[in-house]
Amino acid sequence: MPAANSRYMQEKQLRDDTADKEQSLLPSRSNHAGNLSQPEKKLQEAICVLLVELCERFTFFGIVCNMILFCTVKLGYRNYQAAIVNMCFVGTSMLTPVLVGWLAECLVGRIKLVCICMFLHFLGTALLPVVAFPFEDIYIDRRHILLHTLTKKEQKIVFYFALLTASLGIGGVRAIVCPLSAYNLEDCGPKELLSFFNWFYWLINLNSAVVFVSISYIQQSVARNLGFLIPFVSILMAMITIHMVRGEMIYKPKTDSSLLTTFGVIASALKTCCVRYHYFSGGVTNWLDHAKENYGGHYSEIQVESTKSLARLFPLFAFQILYRTCIMQIPSGYYLQTMNSNLNFSGFVLPIAAMNVISIVPLLILVPILECINSCLFSSKGSRHSPTIYIVVGHLSAALSVMVAGFSEIHRKHFPQVEQTLSEEVLRVSSMPCFYLAPQYILLGVAEALVTPSCSLLSFWLVPERVRGISMHFLTLFNGAGCFMGAFFVQTAHTGTQGNWFPHLLHEGKLERFFFFLASLMMVNTLGFWTIAHRYNNLNQEYTSEFRGSLPEEKLLKHDKAIKHYDSVLDCSPILSPMETT
Repeated sequence: MPAANSRYMQEKQLRDDTADKEQSLLPSRSNHAGNLSQPEKKLQEAICVLLVELCERFTFFGIVCNMILFCTVKLGYRNYQAAIVNMCFVGTSMLTPVLVGWLAECLVGRIKLVCICMFLHFLGTALLPVVAFPFEDIYIDRRHILLHTLTKKEQKIVFYFALLTASLGIGGVRAIVCPLSAYNLEDCGPKELLSFFNWFYWLINLNSAVVFVSISYIQQSVARNLGFLIPFVSILMAMITIHMVRGEMIYKPKTDSSLLTTFGVIASALKTCCVRYHYFSGGVTNWLDHAKENYGGHYSEIQVESTKSLARLFPLFAFQILYRTCIMQIPSGYYLQTMNSNLNFSGFVLPIAAMNVISIVPLLILVPILECINSCLFSSKGSRHSPTIYIVVGHLSAALSVMVAGFSEIHRKHFPQVEQTLSEEVLRVSSMPCFYLAPQYILLGVAEALVTPSCSLLSFWLVPERVRGISMHFLTLFNGAGCFMGAFFVQTAHTGTQGNWFPHLLHEGKLERFFFFLASLMMVNTLGFWTIAHRYNNLNQEYTSEFRGSLPEEKLLKHDKAIKHYDSVLDCSPILSPMETT
């Protein structure tokens, strides 16, 4: 125990020295931005971070919204190949923030790395028009000009390289420029946190609705190739926003813990547990305790206890993998269904990706309603309100959505086929109006409104303050795993059934069987989460005392922080969230 305490005091002193050094190196917030008062500067920083977030999502959804149509019609991909490419890109864009965050923390400076990532994002969004734009020959002053000189293979190489660089750039923006810690949510309670996540995702989805309507129409119309220029213009807006604040929006998070420390604790515990199992099996209450210095490990008590609190959330994260696979049907299976349905509406051809707006509308409507419900439940005395019920209902809604998609596919094939022109290609599609597919989109929209903010709340609240960023990283990792799981399911279904369950021509295959299979898995997943939901039911202080503030070291840190606040040592803080300004 003396060794552990000594090591902790050394770590604390090192953190304090590092924080003081960084504070002296970073530009002073109090002397920057002219004569603006402190609240005005904080509001300006919060607005800039939110603008960059919206610009980044604008570019992301602009790339994703019609990728399947582009891959099938222009690159000649089969349906399952286009769906896999789309899901892998989304999954990679979810995983790169974790990688870039680690690089910024351990290897490369944050300012240098964000410049590299912005260049990569610029490069990726600039290369996409190279692949998408010059497909037709043009005539200028009666002279025939061939714009496109790339072969099909070269187009695919440039396309994949552009997607890779864009995803790396997206990771840099999400991890460095606008991480969740930049909103300074440490002092918020469960009610304020759930409100923040609800409205945060509400703004993100409002932005995506604008993208799906505008960019998808431009990409699918006569000027469709210019649609890939819109992400390019949007990232320029993000770069200008970053330049306007001159680096102040590059938030420097605390380095109390890292993913490497968490994985190191787990690896050390497993190693010690395997090597000395017979000696320590009866001496510890948790297998992760083997990583403590007192039991032959290499990590302090506070590091191990923080990892234990994260490990309690792993079941919650694991049950989100299959749910994310169902959500990924919107840009894959549902997109193919819509593309093979009748898009004509009173003489106007609807953009395929515009159907995604139907899944966003329920979220935009439900968030204000859920806010009212949460305010009443959290305000009532003795309330034991927990967001786990939202997650269970959301998972059930996702399972029903995929099941409805299967029945819709059966119904769609009963309609006679007609010819429909998409991106100047004539396709044979079902005459069933695409609006018949609306119920499955609505159910997935309801699921997203219930599940995503609730999972973010639990991941953020039920862990110590020092590892909240790591907890959100793990949630992101498992969500990314859900995207790759969806790609794996599509590849397996196509290969195992010789293309019958995920066919290229939907009217000749059995896509509904794939949906029914996924719906059955999701029902089992829902029941599985329902059996463990009681672990995360109580959000009051008594329940979270075992997660936060239970260690003597953390109590000392909080006491030390309170003394500093009393003595007015901390005269500035990071960006305030909207709840903290009220």
